[in-house]
Amino acid sequence: MNTVAIIPARGGSKRIPGKNIKIFAGYPMISYSITAARESGVFNRIIVSTDDDEIANVARSCGAEVPFRRPAHLADDRASTEDVLVNALETLRENGETFEHACCIYATAPFIDAKDLPTGFDALRRANATTAFAVTTFEYPIFRAFRIRPDGRLEMLWPEHRDARSQELPEACHDAGQFYWLDVKKFLVERQLFSADSVPVHIPRWRVQDIDTPEDWRRAEMMFKAAGRS
Repeated sequence: MNTVAIIPARGGSKRIPGKNIKIFAGYPMISYSITAARESGVFNRIIVSTDDDEIANVARSCGAEVPFRRPAHLADDRASTEDVLVNALETLRENGETFEHACCIYATAPFIDAKDLPTGFDALRRANATTAFAVTTFEYPIFRAFRIRPDGRLEMLWPEHRDARSQELPEACHDAGQFYWLDVKKFLVERQLFSADSVPVHIPRWRVQDIDTPEDWRRAEMMFKAAGRS
């Protein structure tokens, strides 16, 4: 295997200060992603891409490498994950290291399971895809969704499904926000984590929670405890 894990973790989180290294269930948040990468046994290197000294120190203490600093123009909230990954892969290449496959693992993914990483790697290679990433199903049929109009009234997004039974509607999935396997050569051409050449790695809903706000954080802590992982 010729693989690298890249964990993006910038400083300066506004809604949850210090989110990437804030203590979650007794450990720095980023430690869960680093531990899963280590326990998966599928990576030659585990690298954290950060602009922040404190994050770098915590990452190293958890067993990751921080061989370079992320440039300032990729360290604000407008920088895309794709841009950060391209920068990391190109920096490694400039330093004489190339990888056939890479896996982006988000730093705020405490529900990640080490066993899912080799599963995702296998899915990527079997399908000869550009990317393979964690997805889960919506808990309610999205085709019955409403929006609130400017006048405050409700309106169905897909009124043609008003009378459809839920079991008649197609199942929909969303990004689980955990990990993204890449065929490096193809990804550096497409520069998209999600494309027509992506395949899913299914994750159960009880192991999926975005953590973008303090409310998300509290919900994740309750889910983590309920799952017996704390």
